[in-house]
Amino acid sequence: MAIQGALPIEFGTVFPHGAYALGVEPITDFETKRPQMDKVSGLPLWAVDVIDADPEARGKQKSVKVKVAAEHCPTLPDEVPGLPFRPVEFEQMSVMPYVDDSGRRPRVAYSLRARGVKTPGGAASASRKAPAAAGATASGAKDAG
Repeated sequence: MAIQGALPIEFGTVFPHGAYALGVEPITDFETKRPQMDKVSGLPLWAVDVIDADPEARGKQKSVKVKVAAEHCPTLPDEVPGLPFRPVEFEQMSVMPYVDDSGRRPRVAYSLRARGVKTPGGAASASRKAPAAAGATASGAKDAG
């Protein structure tokens, strides 16, 4: 089969109404307690908590995590005054469909990845040095429905 691994996808295809970031944290391997590394690039993975701006998105579809492979913790754009979140765009996105069998019945879900975070319509954000001991396990799933 010609398709191997994640499929490249445009930010606007995944988030046609835009997206808002709530925060970013390192992803830690559950068993080793070490930073989880991207299998393709070898870079550490960071989980960006995202709210989909689509007014039709409901439940689990409204809030997702996008895994970003980067040497240092991605710096998020500035907050919108008076709001607790930040408008963002992701660079070099990819999607990996998988079967999520953790619920009552199996369903198709999507793991979202990116190589960068930026202000909508702007340049990529600079990275800051990652905290040495911080970490939390996160999944990068966007529900299929």
